[in-house]
Amino acid sequence: MIPEMSASINFPDPRTHQFTEWVLFGDFYYNARDIVGFGGDLTVANLKNAYSSGIFPWHIDRLPLPWFCPEQRAILEFSELHLPRTLRKECRRNQFNISIDRDFGSVIEKCAEVKRSHESGTWITDDFVSVYKDFHRAGWAHSVEVWDGEELVGGLYGIDAGGVFCGESMFHLRSNTSKFALLFLIDHLEKRGSTWIDIQVMTPHFESLGAREIERVEFLDKLQKTQALKLNLFP
Repeated sequence: MIPEMSASINFPDPRTHQFTEWVLFGDFYYNARDIVGFGGDLTVANLKNAYSSGIFPWHIDRLPLPWFCPEQRAILEFSELHLPRTLRKECRRNQFNISIDRDFGSVIEKCAEVKRSHESGTWITDDFVSVYKDFHRAGWAHSVEVWDGEELVGGLYGIDAGGVFCGESMFHLRSNTSKFALLFLIDHLEKRGSTWIDIQVMTPHFESLGAREIERVEFLDKLQKTQALKLNLFP
């Protein structure tokens, strides 16, 4: 049985939590093997506690807000990054300006608006946009922006989970601009002692760049060990 969360969430420990294969809401069963609980308020405090524990929210229509800690977690080790030859050439020719935390609000709004071939809608709801902007103002959520003059043409955002960057979403309005944002972020993080990022769920795009999946417990161990280093990723 998956617990329904209260407004202020005391998240279960994913290491010892008994994950349920299926859960019934209304007339339908939903696969819940990666979910630690449903419901609770989407607040800065709850988000901070969740990400610090290896948990993240993901909106699903017709369900109380699910909180995920996947059995298979996608990560990207910087030492395993694979850049196709064509992308390397594009990087050398890059004429865009790239910034960090210059316009978080526009980045998350663009990520919510951009149509994706593998998604019928967006999990970045208006409520998510509003609360994650608050999360940014609190110093936990960060963005990378790619500019063509004064036009925002690509970017990404994610969360600093105590020294580990957890990628949330990215977008591009010009060829490869989301990749340029990622490479800029990796360079920024490496200079501050980071060696990997959490991608949460594998995508073909990140798999092509060298990302891989690890077991839940291995991820939680890696998260805890990295948090113990007390890296200051965004001074």
